[in-house]
Amino acid sequence: EFSRGSGTVLPLAIGGAIGGFVLALVIIFKKEWAGYLAPAYAIAEGLFLGAISAMFEAKWQGIVLQSVGLTFGTFIAMLVLYRTGVIRATERFKSIVMTATLGIGVFYLIAIVLRFFNIEMPLIHSSGTFGIIFSLVVVGIAALNLILDFDMIEQGAAQGAPKYFEWYASFGLMVTLVWLYLEILRLMSKLNRR
Repeated sequence: EFSRGSGTVLPLAIGGAIGGFVLALVIIFKKEWAGYLAPAYAIAEGLFLGAISAMFEAKWQGIVLQSVGLTFGTFIAMLVLYRTGVIRATERFKSIVMTATLGIGVFYLIAIVLRFFNIEMPLIHSSGTFGIIFSLVVVGIAALNLILDFDMIEQGAAQGAPKYFEWYASFGLMVTLVWLYLEILRLMSKLNRR
């Protein structure tokens, strides 16, 4: 799909993805280390996102700027909806969003395993109607995860969480924004293929 120019940035994408994944796992299980590892995670994800973005931009000019704009627009909209109380992070809301997020994660994991056997999951890559609907749903769930992040930050501040929690909460917000951007980029590429 990304034949021209992808060979030069592909190692950066793979290295950044693996480095970011390993750092994320460590941070999740050792929250106290977030202050030291979150900046390293940001660098790894920067390499990954920069490389992926270059590959998409080479194929569809302007897609990266549009996707970044939509990501920040979504972030601001969700922050306004959270701060005004239009969307509240109730326990039921949290459980629905976390269940949906876990479902998407499992679906993507199955897709990765099937890809080793040259079996493609059509919803993930298809630019047909159902592929676009799938991407819209995933973007929506990624956006709703921002509400969980805002709530975690607010609860941590209200309860006087330890200093490392600031880094951990920032890391969580960064993970959601990376996911949201990637899903918007995927959606935009599907719309460009139509």
